[in-house]
This record gives sequence, structure tokens and C-alpha cells, in this order.
Amino acid sequence: QVQLVESGGGLVQAGGSLRLSCAASGRTFSSYVMGWFRQAPGKEREFVAAIGWSGGNTYYTESVKGRFTISRDNAKNTQYLQMNSLKPEDTAVYYCAAGPPGNYYGDKNRYNYWGQGTQVTVSS
Repeated sequence: QVQLVESGGGLVQAGGSLRLSCAASGRTFSSYVMGWFRQAPGKEREFVAAIGWSGGNTYYTESVKGRFTISRDNAKNTQYLQMNSLKPEDTAVYYCAAGPPGNYYGDKNRYNYWGQGTQVTVSS
């Protein structure tokens, strides 16, 4: 059974930092695209960041560039999202996702494995 389990969410003040982790089990994801999406109340789930299989290619939505860093450790079947300089508008449920190799990073419909989500709340 394939599972993606996020951790590391919580409540933080504006300007603070959090590090999200996503541990995968049930199969090896070393060749998969890994990504992070988020969904705020009343809004669509949106792309945040993605990383290619080797970790050499990373992609970010414009609003998090320079503040968030995505990384992965294929030996641990885990990916991370380091979030710095957090803003109240970053408040959302953050979801980890994995999809087969390809060049589709921001397209949530191409990811076929999802975690259950972790809440990130940034207070002003």
C-alpha cells in the first residue's frame, strides 16, 4: 500500500520558518516527480514547488521563490519543504504529491499519489 505522510506543519508567526517532511512508503519514489501543493479555505488547490528525480531540477510558484526550498533524499524516500519568511497568505493545508517521470511539475492532475495534508498557519 502506497502512502505519503506529511509532518512538520503548525502555527508560526509571520517571518518565521517551518520545515515540512513527506515520508513515502509502499514503493520507491526515486524516479518520481515529487511536489508540494496547498489549499486555503474556499480556494483551489495550488502548486507550490516540485523537484525532479535527481533533485537537480526544482520549480516554484512565483509567490514562494526565494523563501521556500524543496529538496529530497531518495535514500530515505522522503522530500522536504523548507519555508522561511512565512507570511499570513501562506496559511493553508499543505499536501505532498508524487507522480511518474515527466515534465509537468505544476499540473496537479498528473500526480497520482497524495498525502493527507498538514496544516500551516501563519499569524500576523
